[in-house]
Amino acid sequence: MSKVATRFAPSPTGPLHIGGVRTALFNWLFSKNQNGSFFLRIEDTDKERSKDEYKNQIIQSLKWIGIEIDGNEYIQSKKIDDHIKVANELLTNGHAYKCYCSNEEIEEQKKRAKQKKVPYIYDRKWRDKSEADAPKNIKPTIRFKSKIDGSTILKDLVQGDIEIENNTIEDFIILRNDGSPTYNLSASVDDHQMNITHIIRGDDHKINTFKQMQIYLCMKWNLPSFAHIPLIHTTEGKKLSKRDKASTLDDYSKIGIMPEALRNYLLRLGWSFKDKEIFTEEESIKYFNLEGIGKSPSKLDMSRILSMNEHYIKNINENDLFNQLIKYCKIYKEKIPSEKGEKIKSSLIFLKNKAKTLEDIYKNSKYIIQDNVTISQDDIKLLDDKAKKIISEFSNSISKIDKLNKENLEPIINRLIKSNETNFKGVGQPLRIVLTGSKFGPGIYDIIGSLGKDEVLKRLGDKIAR
Repeated sequence: MSKVATRFAPSPTGPLHIGGVRTALFNWLFSKNQNGSFFLRIEDTDKERSKDEYKNQIIQSLKWIGIEIDGNEYIQSKKIDDHIKVANELLTNGHAYKCYCSNEEIEEQKKRAKQKKVPYIYDRKWRDKSEADAPKNIKPTIRFKSKIDGSTILKDLVQGDIEIENNTIEDFIILRNDGSPTYNLSASVDDHQMNITHIIRGDDHKINTFKQMQIYLCMKWNLPSFAHIPLIHTTEGKKLSKRDKASTLDDYSKIGIMPEALRNYLLRLGWSFKDKEIFTEEESIKYFNLEGIGKSPSKLDMSRILSMNEHYIKNINENDLFNQLIKYCKIYKEKIPSEKGEKIKSSLIFLKNKAKTLEDIYKNSKYIIQDNVTISQDDIKLLDDKAKKIISEFSNSISKIDKLNKENLEPIINRLIKSNETNFKGVGQPLRIVLTGSKFGPGIYDIIGSLGKDEVLKRLGDKIAR
């Protein structure tokens, strides 16, 4: 048996779609489980829409989520001559023919099909006609001569046996009238030349699979195994598209979803192993199999993604979390000054407690990053004379102690509560507003400890002086 080889074959015509990421993940995991190889093929034959920026984005996105490709990426446009060669070979061997239908004729056929409310299938007008009858003013396409009689069974590794009547598959174009190859031809040739043993892709490709199988059989190539995975749907049950919110990998990266969390979520989106929810990379590779993939579409649930991300934030060690936060802020927010880094790092133990995303941690730590906090007009109204008195008394008290830990601060807070006839909120809220710019945020003891004595006294003094 040949060494297992899988591939992911996106078109660089836009950002990488979340459904594509899951397809890539399943291919990668299956190949690694089988000690095989995983390849990336960039299908860039659509010259008008294909862009290098999207190609680079695809490569970086896969790297970000932890999917490693074997070797260099395979560029489809560099193999066009091979695709054309196979098309001409099929033509020579009687498995294809030249079609001289004009664009107008094809459009008329489509119109009639629409009126009859039936799927359009080319009427095979030129399948058996002599080229002697060909009009001289029309450049022909080359169509594959599909089977007409009987049926074909696809032994799908996910869906089971799928049978289709051969006459429902049209004589599809393999070379356009400008000489360029079409998807089904190019994909078939590439998969054969790359020695792909297993093609794992969305179930919207099933009809393409039947077409490609015929090319394989006519060329007498070894047929790969096929597995069609159900598509990802929205919570409303509609097919997820690039137009939907949070449909690309960038959408998740921008809000601070960690790659490990998203990968774990996508792994469990349509696949299961017993009742296990959280998988390490090693466990994912060890346990992944095609038998665990369900046959029904999965719904993308943002609340589950956030819950999964929260789990990873809470359980990752602070060093790794800090490194991810630094990278995130550098790309999407602001570069964290090195002198602030250690304070944030030491504060992650409480900053992450109320965070579901890296963005949450950034927001929760902003009071550390910024030298001058800005207080909203609504919160300024809360700093009345009584609040300012509390701030002043607190400042005087902490100036006399060395360590601002909970043990030393608690007696001071309690005295202020008693002397000002208030409660913990009455003392903590004005202090939090002055120190962070908001009445919401981490606990007051954590805030004070993270800023340090000098910074706390500075911020309190600035507000008292006003």
